[in-house]
Amino acid sequence: MKQFQFEVCANSVESCLAAQKGGAHRVELCAGIPEGGTTPSYGDIVIAREALQRTKLHIIIRPRGGDFLYSPVEQRIMLKDIDNARQLGADGVVLGCLTTDGDIDISLMKQLMEAAQGMSVTFHRAFDVCRNPQKALEDIISLGCDRILTSGGQATAEQGIPLLKELHRQAAGRIILLAGCGVNETNIARIAQETDIREFHFSARESLRSDMTYRNETVSMGGTVHIDEYLRPVTTVERVEKTIRSLIPMR
Repeated sequence: MKQFQFEVCANSVESCLAAQKGGAHRVELCAGIPEGGTTPSYGDIVIAREALQRTKLHIIIRPRGGDFLYSPVEQRIMLKDIDNARQLGADGVVLGCLTTDGDIDISLMKQLMEAAQGMSVTFHRAFDVCRNPQKALEDIISLGCDRILTSGGQATAEQGIPLLKELHRQAAGRIILLAGCGVNETNIARIAQETDIREFHFSARESLRSDMTYRNETVSMGGTVHIDEYLRPVTTVERVEKTIRSLIPMR
């Protein structure tokens, strides 16, 4: 019987609570979701740790959006954020960094791994923009990471099924592949069946309307990037449960 693990990408403590109630095994707590996820605030981590009793808490360590080539100042920030996550009781951290040539930055990763000692470490989707995924897989295994979050080098994990299948075979149990990006109740079973991967990362979010009665919709907090300020994406219990139930026939 196959045993699956489900991780929810949580953009708030509210989303963490929904993930826990819906049956997720862990959450990856992030800020800056439109940028692909950045390190959450001190307050978010503290309250999430207090709120999560059954669900493991992993913290993304990413000082900014954009590429994964980090300056010396950004590297110092990452090391401090790892230490902060540890002191606040996180079960794991999610991180990744590349060289200018698109390879895994072994030297920096060794520093980050040493700082994260004792916590679970996931190498995040920096993997999906590396130069050579097969070589990167071996490098990440050699570093001692616990898992790799990947969409198989494609825009979504469903599109990345061919590479996910190949990498899962190459890993041969030496590291966990965590399939993520675009995973939902409509495709999770297909991804599991075709790749044999058993850990899945998804957001299970829905858009909730603001309770504000007075609204000024001419002003955008993002400046020239206009988003609906009165629409908020939040993980819901119902979508977490629905996504997990999609694999029940396979258990």
